[in-house]
Amino acid sequence: MSLPNIRVSVDAVVFGYDSGEGLSVLLIKRKVAPYKGEWALPGGLVREDESLEAAVQRELEEETGIAVNYLEQLYTFGDLGRDPRNRVVTVAYYGLVRQSEFDVYAATDAADAKWFHTDDTPELAFDHQQILHAATTRLRGKLSYEPVGFELLDKKFRFSDLHQLYQTIYGRDIDRRNFKKKFLQLDILQELPEKVSEGRGRPGALFKFDQKKYFALKKKGMLFQI
Repeated sequence: MSLPNIRVSVDAVVFGYDSGEGLSVLLIKRKVAPYKGEWALPGGLVREDESLEAAVQRELEEETGIAVNYLEQLYTFGDLGRDPRNRVVTVAYYGLVRQSEFDVYAATDAADAKWFHTDDTPELAFDHQQILHAATTRLRGKLSYEPVGFELLDKKFRFSDLHQLYQTIYGRDIDRRNFKKKFLQLDILQELPEKVSEGRGRPGALFKFDQKKYFALKKKGMLFQI
């Protein structure tokens, strides 16, 4: 009986947020077959001398030119036939970044790299549409047990920016008054003395996250239902 010839790969779902553009995902155009010229998630095969975490960071740099500080393991995908070349099992990761902080470009292993709004992505190679869907579902579920915002918003932000972020990720309208009441109860925001104009109304306060309380709550976990 011959030993199975199974390869291991990694794929990265990198979500970027911009207050004007909304939620986007980073995709690459494949440079080689299979699916040459089609859009896909950044990723590739794991080398024998590297960890999964090192592999996903390397693939991101080789294909998009960026380094992401934190990626969380999402799920393992191993359906038969997911790669026409070999039996390949992939370990998928996902992460959140401020889109404006990254200068994305096609590095050595991709023909192109760019952000796509999550509501307007092209058809993806392999089973990457399934992976993207799983990552989006995980991100929305994450909002109920872990604070989100520190990685995506500017250091100083309006409360309306935080509200809009949650509406964007959930993909639906959220009552602003109820959201503000519940979020302030988490006690992880600092209201700043600075004010900023919001349309024709009176200037609104700026906020920032209390880093110590934010990461303590993130480590502890929370129950945040809207």
